[in-house]
Amino acid sequence: MKIDERTSAVVTGAASGLGEAVAAMLAEAGARVAVFDRDADKGRAVAERIGGVYCTVDVANAESVSAALSAARDAHGVESITVNCAGIVPAAKTVSRGAAHDAALFQQVIGINLIGTFNVASQSAAGMVARPLAEDDEERGVIINTASVAATDGQIGQVAYAASKSGVAGLTLPMARDLADKRVRVVAVAPGIFGTPMVDAFPQAVRDALAAQVPHPARLGRPAEFAALVRHIVDNAFLNGEIIRLDGAVRMPPR
Repeated sequence: MKIDERTSAVVTGAASGLGEAVAAMLAEAGARVAVFDRDADKGRAVAERIGGVYCTVDVANAESVSAALSAARDAHGVESITVNCAGIVPAAKTVSRGAAHDAALFQQVIGINLIGTFNVASQSAAGMVARPLAEDDEERGVIINTASVAATDGQIGQVAYAASKSGVAGLTLPMARDLADKRVRVVAVAPGIFGTPMVDAFPQAVRDALAAQVPHPARLGRPAEFAALVRHIVDNAFLNGEIIRLDGAVRMPPR
């Protein structure tokens, strides 16, 4: 899919980290970008910087997603690119000090990471399939979701996070097949250890230890590298129904 000034894009979790890098990349390429996030101050700042529009959204709430998409479409038209980056990464064991994993926390992680991804992807797809298709255009839209290497390499304390991200990975192929006849593609990226604000807040020794786990290059991933892969997925119309690891060949140990 070609990105130009007529392209409308939605990016969730775009106030920071991977989502912010994606939003900036798409805007630089010429797209009109809607910044979806719960953090209004940071979200508005990103939108102002890239010339986009900010929409407050709780991705776990279907009505909130519907309202945000309506606002984004009023501003930019129906999106042809949607990138889901919103997510949380709490840590809790199945049993800790004799107590079971907090059920509300598990539900919150599934709600944001998995159900939130589904809410945005499915509602965005409904808008995409209604878009007119030019005679020489082979696709109406592309949806890119963020899974994680934790989908297959979940570590101790990641039972909720790994479950949510394996769900994102699992919906990729059937959603792509559901939308194939509508000419909408669905792809997931499974990033490894990236230098996001959450990781940057760790002590230097912890960041160095995380980077040392990556075979090559032995460093943290850069959000711009994630954004570059998103750009290639958008550009490459034959990428569909796939889960792409972006991880420097890391395979996460138990802890």
